[in-house]
Amino acid sequence: MCVCVCTYILNVSITKGYTVLQVNSGFLTRILATMNPARVTFMAATVCVMLTTHFSTQLLSEHFLSWKKPKEQKAIIIIILMAPIYAIDSYVGLIDFQGSKAFFMFLESVKECYEALVIAKFLALLYSYLNISISKNIVPDEIKGREIHHSFPMTLFQPRTTRLNHHTLKLLKDWTWQFVVIRPVCSILMIALQLLGLYSNWISWTFTIILNISVSLALYSLVIFYHVFAKELAPHKPLSKFLCIKGIVFFCFWQGIVLDILVALGVIKSHHFWLDVEHVEEALQNALVCVEMVFFAAFQRYAYSAKPYRDESSATSDKKKE
Repeated sequence: MCVCVCTYILNVSITKGYTVLQVNSGFLTRILATMNPARVTFMAATVCVMLTTHFSTQLLSEHFLSWKKPKEQKAIIIIILMAPIYAIDSYVGLIDFQGSKAFFMFLESVKECYEALVIAKFLALLYSYLNISISKNIVPDEIKGREIHHSFPMTLFQPRTTRLNHHTLKLLKDWTWQFVVIRPVCSILMIALQLLGLYSNWISWTFTIILNISVSLALYSLVIFYHVFAKELAPHKPLSKFLCIKGIVFFCFWQGIVLDILVALGVIKSHHFWLDVEHVEEALQNALVCVEMVFFAAFQRYAYSAKPYRDESSATSDKKKE
């Protein structure tokens, strides 16, 4: 008898729970149906920015709580902040989706200037892993004299094969930091010319060529360094760390190209007289970046995990106790 009563109560509870779930789902569906696509997109972007910020803040707090190697972890913190900065920057673009060209150029410049800083800090992180200090003239003897093989077009300016020493390491550092300088200078000039109404097509192409050469040189220095020290850097997962950086830039760049093509083909168009197709494209780009940063922030938890520093801190405290 008791078993029958319990079974009856359980069945009633499940039925009621299912009914409540159906009512709530139906209610949510009706709410979403009454909202326009722009508002749904904005709400989804809001959730994505919150998730990205949560993942990044959690990882940052783990590093701060396991603060063991300041030189390495300072660079890691700057890199971790790339995802939330990109997400918040794109979110601001969604809030004011009818902004001027100069406004969107400024938002894009913020992301690209931070990208330049992150690339430079990534090389600094690799230097730290190998105990290299250019400012203090510290280069471990075991890595001196290794061969660096340059490829075209760098062979036009450098010997095909050079030996690793303090000078060549400083040169690689300079090649990354030149982008940190050139990117903001170009951004300021581009925004100023846009505000003055002097930003013509040929000027745009000129800046594009300069910036592409600059970023290519910065990335080339990272690739060269990785090839020379791939074995020593393997325990630090440099490839996954680099993909966290370059993946963000890659997706932002190529999805922008795809959106340009879709606009040119007429696939993306504006359905409102007060909103031109360029602003629609800009809003789509910003919304996609907000979504993508959630995944990159989650992937950073693997690539830039605080576990090695936490384990080292635990090992150090255990030795002190002994």
